[in-house]
Amino acid sequence: LTQVRGAADSFPAVEQLRALAGEVRSILGPSVKIGYAADWSEYFGYHPQDGSGDVYFHLDPLWADAEIDFIGIDNYMPVTDWRDGPDHADASWGSIHDLSYLKANIAGGEGFDWYYRTAEAEALQIRTPITDGAFAEPWVFRYKDLKNWWQEPHHNRTGGARDEAPTAWQPGSKPIWFTEIGCAAIDKGTNQPNKFLDPKSSESALPKYSNGGRDDLIQTQYLRAVRQFWEDPSNNPVSDVYDAEMVDPGRMFVWAWDARPYPFFPGDGSVWSDGENYARGHWLNGRSTSRTLAGVVSDICGSAGVTDVETDRLFGIVRGFTPAPGAGARASLQNLLLTYGADAIERDGKLVFRNRSVRSPQIVTLDDLASGEGASAIACTRAPEAEISGRVRLGFVEADADYEVRSVDAIFPDEASVGLAESEVPLTLTSGEARGVVDRWLSEARVARDMAAFALPPSSDLSAGDTVRIDVGDVQGTYRIDRVADGGLKQIEAVRVEAGIYDAAIPEDGSPGVGPVAAPLPVWAEVLDLPAAPGRSASEAPWVAASSRPWPGDVAVYSSRDGASWRLDDVVSSRAVMGQTLNDLAASAPGVWDRGAALNVRFLSGALSSVDEATLFSGGNSAVILAPGTGPEVFQFRDADLIAPDTWALSKRLRGQQGTDALIAPTWPTGSTVILLDAALTELPLAAGLLEAPRRYRIGPADKPVDHAAFVEVTHQATGLALMPYRPAHLTARREADGSLSLTWIRRTRIDGDSWLLADVPLGETEERYLVQVSSAGALRREISVTAPLWTYSAADQAADGVGTAFTIEVAQISDRVGPGHKARIDING
Repeated sequence: LTQVRGAADSFPAVEQLRALAGEVRSILGPSVKIGYAADWSEYFGYHPQDGSGDVYFHLDPLWADAEIDFIGIDNYMPVTDWRDGPDHADASWGSIHDLSYLKANIAGGEGFDWYYRTAEAEALQIRTPITDGAFAEPWVFRYKDLKNWWQEPHHNRTGGARDEAPTAWQPGSKPIWFTEIGCAAIDKGTNQPNKFLDPKSSESALPKYSNGGRDDLIQTQYLRAVRQFWEDPSNNPVSDVYDAEMVDPGRMFVWAWDARPYPFFPGDGSVWSDGENYARGHWLNGRSTSRTLAGVVSDICGSAGVTDVETDRLFGIVRGFTPAPGAGARASLQNLLLTYGADAIERDGKLVFRNRSVRSPQIVTLDDLASGEGASAIACTRAPEAEISGRVRLGFVEADADYEVRSVDAIFPDEASVGLAESEVPLTLTSGEARGVVDRWLSEARVARDMAAFALPPSSDLSAGDTVRIDVGDVQGTYRIDRVADGGLKQIEAVRVEAGIYDAAIPEDGSPGVGPVAAPLPVWAEVLDLPAAPGRSASEAPWVAASSRPWPGDVAVYSSRDGASWRLDDVVSSRAVMGQTLNDLAASAPGVWDRGAALNVRFLSGALSSVDEATLFSGGNSAVILAPGTGPEVFQFRDADLIAPDTWALSKRLRGQQGTDALIAPTWPTGSTVILLDAALTELPLAAGLLEAPRRYRIGPADKPVDHAAFVEVTHQATGLALMPYRPAHLTARREADGSLSLTWIRRTRIDGDSWLLADVPLGETEERYLVQVSSAGALRREISVTAPLWTYSAADQAADGVGTAFTIEVAQISDRVGPGHKARIDING
């Protein structure tokens, strides 16, 4: 509108803006700053593309007006001209995220040094320098040349002739405010920072040459580059008129900070329908607290006393990172480098960090090699597929939502193996970023099967981390150098890489959604006895498992004998994987595979995974099932399949594990509780004298008092299950010729009984004793204690007991701490 001309080359809209500025001044007074926010393509002048050679500083009457205090610019000038692939004009910079590259193009590059004459020239990157042969004022045509525009007098040109008298603009008379700056968090956003995606807008468009993937780092780097550039005094001169910088560093307004609270915007789609635009939009909410990967790595190295590091080529955005307690710098760095696809390389005493990339690889031909002829100079090998997992899983904390622990899988479509590689990282990632990580891992593993070894002369400057393009005989491809052994010749070991692995767009899954704000809700808690097992103490104490959605963070467990005074027993910081069965589970024999119908369980939270049999036999995928008045039975499952949200089908089970074969119910009914046995369960303190005494527990959010409504109360009577001897095995009875009954059985142990090297399993008790009970017609007829796994029931004793020919014998090993353990039973008939 401001470029529409009136009579005598006047600009009516500009005059109206001047009049408006005067009216606003009369209302607001002299203390208020008034300006006009011009588009970046408008502020500096108007050049009609009609061949006339006219140049108009059409806004100068407004800029020079006494009622205007500053030059406002909505500064969305393109900062990059980045393309995919290794051969475009700016590829030598290595990355679009390079801060030096971005700063070099704020007052350089397109709109300063050169321009594209046509769309065809732009496609081919045929750049034409910006010059002014007539009057040596190229800044007139450079929309990025703020310095010369601001500090020079302005002369209009009519028909190519330069006016003798300057315009009303007084050089350096008013500061420049960036009334808007910003860049979308999208691939190549700096190519066109003003572009955005919104299906409801007619202006929705991708930046030039963007693949449409989410890229929060380019937004961060753009804002860092703009601020650093204009805070540099060499780029931002001081005015002799108002004694301050040309561009006011305190008046750069970033688009956009949304008043809607993150993460409910964008997560709550029931309230705000534009949440899907957030991921690749201009919003700073939820992003402003992120750190660059380079900054985090530098901090970790510094905390370990390593200061000679280089991170200029390390790119990534870290939304959240929580190293494990006690984790050293090496472990923390490994998590970061693995996730972000980067390497640490020692060069000349300096620790260099950089992303893996195949940009601008150095060509290696036969003439570059130190020895050998043809392809024989390079030894190529390929790792067998058996060494490579065809499926990978990553556990992470999900960003843009409730920060819950999630997992993502990636598998090759034609993968036939069951090999699964699992990793967990203490990082906050979007689901799209996490999927990009596992996709990269799979691709890297497959491509890196191909390895090459060759020698280079000592004069070669190639070192670990560099990429080379090998063109020797039949050996063709791009490789990354992983190892250099310098013993005269440089012995190189390299693995094959492909550009697409590292340049792929980050998948975008949309907003994951967040739960509504709610008052603290009661947690789901179970206090239970568990049998002795590796990793768990053998004591009278019960265990607690707790879960809820949302998880309050820490859960306090209080106990009391009478309900009058409560003692804090422990604080549970990890949410247990707990659920309820959706179908019945029939009894099955212990010690053999239960191949019955899958047990379907809906869990409140958490993720499961299938395991191989070796992992299962080492204790993997152990869970406990219990119902009111029964259990708990420990079982294991080899296969876990997600069949619906939070619902898993558990199949190929081992039943009655860890000595709970005596606790297998005839049928576990629908609605039974299933708890995964992992580190989330917490052992509670209990004095030995309190065994078998009912105890009350109150369990709820740790930041609330014990009488808060969010606490649940349960009563539990500890049985000392971990101390209880296992049920004897192979109880058999043989009728002798004299009518006596000979009984034998095999002792089992609850402690260290898995070794095949021992002649017998450890006793596990102070002494070997067994309780033998004889019952008939529901009445106990005889009870005896023996010290060996055998007993003879004489004919005379049978007659004295009056058991007849049908009776029952039960045998249990005796503990000196909890008495008889689980009983083995045999029915005698005849």
